[in-house]
Amino acid sequence: MNQNKIILDLCGGTGSWSKPYKEAGYDVRLITLPDNDVLTYEPPENVYGILAAPPCTEFSLAKTTAPRNLAKGFEVIRACLNIIYICRIKSRLKFWAMENPMGLLRQFLGKPPLTFNPCDYGDPYTKKTDLWGYYNLPKQKKVKLTQEIKDKCKINNRPLLGLPEGYKPPDGRLQAARRAITPPGFARAFFEANQ
Repeated sequence: MNQNKIILDLCGGTGSWSKPYKEAGYDVRLITLPDNDVLTYEPPENVYGILAAPPCTEFSLAKTTAPRNLAKGFEVIRACLNIIYICRIKSRLKFWAMENPMGLLRQFLGKPPLTFNPCDYGDPYTKKTDLWGYYNLPKQKKVKLTQEIKDKCKINNRPLLGLPEGYKPPDGRLQAARRAITPPGFARAFFEANQ
């Protein structure tokens, strides 16, 4: 029944956000480097939903030593928004969402309808993340964190999720790729609210 529902996972990296859709039989299309580039991607007709997780490098509050290139960073944001726009005018999207860690992207897209920490959805760490778009709010399943974990999260030293077998980040930065994985509890909650 779900195999005709196309989900675009833009800049999806490991595909962790779209994994619940794939497991439920949706036609998930991972549009991520090196195989697919959102800057040149032509979306198909009848897209059902879009998940977008563009790189946060230029918008991150953690970027404190190197100069920012907001224009370069926004090229990918603009490409994701253009794909969303094209899909919306071609058909009726059931939902779309764009996530990014809380940071400078707010200066371009405004305050999002949802800002969450992974622990709000059962994953044992914090990382404030903004979520813009047109979607149903996922139901929270909060988990209480120990003070030790809270302290580690404050200095960006939390335990990281492992990369899927065979996954190689296009830029070779394994640690950054592990930090960027969409928390599985949030991915599941989002799927449950947006099917």
